[in-house]
Amino acid sequence: MIHVETIPVGPLQANCYLVWAEGSKTCAVIDPGASSVAIMERAQKLGLTIEVVLLTHGHFDHVGAVRAIHEATRCPVFLHRGDLSQPKSMTGGELCYTDTYEEGESCTFGGVTFTVLSTPGHTEGSVCLQTDDGIFTGDTLFAGSCGRTDFPGGRWIRMEASLKKLKALPFAGAVYPGHGEATTLAAERQSNPYLRGDL
Repeated sequence: MIHVETIPVGPLQANCYLVWAEGSKTCAVIDPGASSVAIMERAQKLGLTIEVVLLTHGHFDHVGAVRAIHEATRCPVFLHRGDLSQPKSMTGGELCYTDTYEEGESCTFGGVTFTVLSTPGHTEGSVCLQTDDGIFTGDTLFAGSCGRTDFPGGRWIRMEASLKKLKALPFAGAVYPGHGEATTLAAERQSNPYLRGDL
């Protein structure tokens, strides 16, 4: 069983997530877009040490607190290399990362195993991070919608393929998006017009 603490951060209210397994004293931080102090304080109040930062993509509203957290904790920071070519206008400056991950790779932090699904479309390096109990979809899939494709590195044809990939997963559980409310993949298969292929 995993625990997920959702922390909406920044003016665009991007979802930052603390993720850990039952009984773990460490956690993964997904997409710390702003408010580094608040994120670290929340982890501390939960009795957790930040073990890693995992990024779904490199846009500024998802990476704004990465450098401060990395410098405070010296934890590794993972990003898909496809986003290393993002213009600084979209990343908010030089991206802070220590490692890259690719499609199909798995890594275990906070007692939770995350499997990387490459889902380009919003950006070239967008990924979703799947666990046994949930999937963190960044700005690929939202409740009732999907990510924009009109930014640099975005392409609708790639987004369509990524949404089909998510729809076909042998999984129906929790979806934790980069913005907005959590949902389930089962619900999105039924009602999301972008996942259904209606648009």
